[in-house]
Amino acid sequence: MSDPRTSIISKRLRGIRSIIAVSSGKGGVGKSLIASTLALTLAKKGYSVGLFDVDFTSPSTHLILGIKKSQPKEEQGIIPPQTHGLSYMSIVYYTGEYASPLRGADFSNAIIELLSITRWGKLDFLVIDMPPGIGDATLDLIRFVKNVRFLLVTTPSLLAFETVRKLMNLLRELKIPVIGVVENMRTSESEYVRNQARVMKMPFLGGIPFDVKIEETIGNTDKLLQTLFAKEVETIQRRLVN
Repeated sequence: MSDPRTSIISKRLRGIRSIIAVSSGKGGVGKSLIASTLALTLAKKGYSVGLFDVDFTSPSTHLILGIKKSQPKEEQGIIPPQTHGLSYMSIVYYTGEYASPLRGADFSNAIIELLSITRWGKLDFLVIDMPPGIGDATLDLIRFVKNVRFLLVTTPSLLAFETVRKLMNLLRELKIPVIGVVENMRTSESEYVRNQARVMKMPFLGGIPFDVKIEETIGNTDKLLQTLFAKEVETIQRRLVN
């Protein structure tokens, strides 16, 4: 028997012009920072933006944004609170600081629940911070969220890019649009990622130099938006819009 909640998801998302899933093949590449900063820079440009953290096992966007007291409002579903000019939704509103060790059917049930109850309204962009890896989250999102496009994040590491390559191949097999790849934490002039992206016919959106000051900005969005990291993300953001 089909889950009746799945028929509601498209209605919840129909007012959103562009849905971008920020994803990576492995953790530790700065995916959540890029997703959060991308959402902030889009909002700064005057777009209506939502940020949805579906990294259930290790959510971190609430820490990056410094969210402490806001809560969703219940009204024929859940209305995400506004913070820093964003509509924001995360599993942490329900789990607090406790871990959410979900797997298989439990994970799918959780993402279906959040997708079906969250009332985003009309948005220009919804940025989704994905969990690392290729698993249930990616497959469920592709299954339930129509018109999603993926932004892939890697580091200069050959190991990190190899996981992105596998994710890219999966998305191509499933005919899911990929916006391109971003090289984060760039520490040298190596052209490895750019060249590999060219070989795969994948747009290379840019390299973000390693910024030692990023850690000092966690929880302070004003400081975050003043960093070199944020300026590079803003350059990438302009390419997404244009």
